[in-house]
Parts: sequence; structure tokens; C-alpha cells
Amino acid sequence: MKRNLDYIWPAVGFCAVGVSFWLLYREFAGQQLGPQLIAAFRAIPATHYALAVLSTLLAYAALAAYDRIALIHLGVKNISWRFVAACSFTTYALSHNIGASVVSGAAVRYRGYTSKGLSAGQVAILVAFCSLTFMLGEVLLGGVGLLIKPHALARIGGLMPEFLRPWLADPRSAHLIGAGLVGAVALYVAGSVLHLPSLTISGVRIEYPRLPVVARQLLAAPAELIGAAGIIYFALPEAGNPGFVVVLLVFIFSFSAALASNAPGGLGVLELVFLKSMPGAPQDGVLAALLLFRLFYLLIPLGLAVFVVLGFEKRRLSEAIVHHQQIADDKREPADPK
Repeated sequence: MKRNLDYIWPAVGFCAVGVSFWLLYREFAGQQLGPQLIAAFRAIPATHYALAVLSTLLAYAALAAYDRIALIHLGVKNISWRFVAACSFTTYALSHNIGASVVSGAAVRYRGYTSKGLSAGQVAILVAFCSLTFMLGEVLLGGVGLLIKPHALARIGGLMPEFLRPWLADPRSAHLIGAGLVGAVALYVAGSVLHLPSLTISGVRIEYPRLPVVARQLLAAPAELIGAAGIIYFALPEAGNPGFVVVLLVFIFSFSAALASNAPGGLGVLELVFLKSMPGAPQDGVLAALLLFRLFYLLIPLGLAVFVVLGFEKRRLSEAIVHHQQIADDKREPADPK
């Protein structure tokens, strides 16, 4: 069964890419996209490019905090911030582009953190904890955003079945969903305040996060999503720009759909959902902003991560060679006659 899943999930991801590209082709069929995109990129002010870069740095700094918070939760204190930041950066740069982020991210983290003495069980908890932190950010910002901008929910109506559209267009529905999402986060915080007992699964003890850890989660996760959405927001044209809160909500929905599709890098899925959710903005300008996001948040980090991985593996190989050389030298040394 596991061997079948190894083929099924990649197939699902590539099918999602294919369908998305077909729908995008229908969306832009007959348009001269090249000149329009070049004009859209030139229309972005230099200050907005700089703000997009700062947003990228904020997002990846927050992602590094995900790992640091998970290590604090595990009680691990002997790993430097520099190593944690490098491991986190490499993990997300690769997993965001490869797809199946939980699996690919787990593989990178396992290789990195086991070299620092963590067990497989600890790495598994760390991976799950980072995923939980991300989900908390989505739920919290999604809930607060819908309470502030309830009409934003109607933007995804075109992606939903016909019978759901009137319900999505009703601000009361958005308020209800928003209140439910914020309430879910409040329950999570309450569990920490009440010191809920730990669980033991397959011999691995899972502790409920302490309140200082939860507070860190609720700072890091929104910061990462705000940074990632900021890249797109600052690159969008002023015409039809609905404001940061709406862009943030559309980004959360689009990015979630891209992750759920299992498509490598969410390729095509993110663009399709975002474009459909921004009907009032020039589509070429939105597409240019999404391409800039893909460049800053995905492709440039991927290129840098390759060098980080090569440096890490080179260092590990050198250490292994030295270790085996020492063993060989010890075996060749003559025994002490005394």
C-alpha cells in the first residue's frame, strides 16, 4: 500500500498542475501576455520591490522561528540559532518547490537534526509541531481577517459550487466562520492555560505546549503569512487593489489550495485560485505580482538552498573521512609492550 502511495501522490500533484495550466490557458487565450507582463513589472515602483524583499526576509525569519519554537518545546537547547536557521531555510526552500511539504520537509530535517543528536521520534514531533504552528497562523489570521473584511469571502464564490455562492456572499456567514476560527485558536490557548496532560503514542511522549511556547507560535505564524502575502501585495497594481487584509485572506486560501493539491510548488494552482479571487484587478498585473512572489519566495531560496545542502553534505563527508581515517590509524598502531 505504501509503495502505491509513493506513486499516487506525485501523480495527483502533476495532474493538479496540468489542470491548472489548462484553465489558465483558457483564462488568457488570445492575449499577448509577454508585452503586458513586461509592462506590469516595469510599473512596480522600486520602493515596492524593496518592500517585497523585506517581506521575503520577514517570512523566512518567521519560518526559522518555527523550528526554534519546536526545539524549545522539545527542551533542546544545544543547537545554535545559525544551524536552526540554515536547516529551516533549506527545509522550506526545498519543500515549497518540491511539493508534499510534510514528507520532503521531514526528510531534510531528519538529515539535519539527527546530525545534532535528535532522535527520529523528536524529529517527527518537530515536523508535526511546525505544521501545527503554520495551521495556527492560517486559522488565526483567517478568522480575524473575515471578521474585519467579511465581504472577502465572496471572492472565492466563483471557485465553489453554485448552491454555495449566496451563502458565501452573506457577510453573516463570514462572521460566523471568522468567529469559529478565532474560537478554535482560543481553545488551543485554553488547553495550554489548563495544563492538559501529555499523551504517549508508540512510546513517544507528546507534551501539550506551555503558554510561553504557544505565545511564540501565535507571533511567528502570522508573521510568516503576513510576510509572504506582503510580497504579492506590494507588487500588485494600485488599480483594483482591495487592500492588505483582503490580499492576505486571498493568499491564505490560494496557498492552502496549492498545498492541498500536492502540486510541486503549487505551480498553476496558486495562480489560478488567486486570479479567480481578484476579479477587480488587472489580470496581467496580478499575474506579474504572483510571478514576483514565485521568484522571491520560491525560486531564489531554492537556488540558495542547493548551496547550503552541498556545503552541509561536503562537511559531513569530510567528517566521515576523518573519522574512518582515525579508526584505520588506531588499528595500525602497535600494541603497547607493557
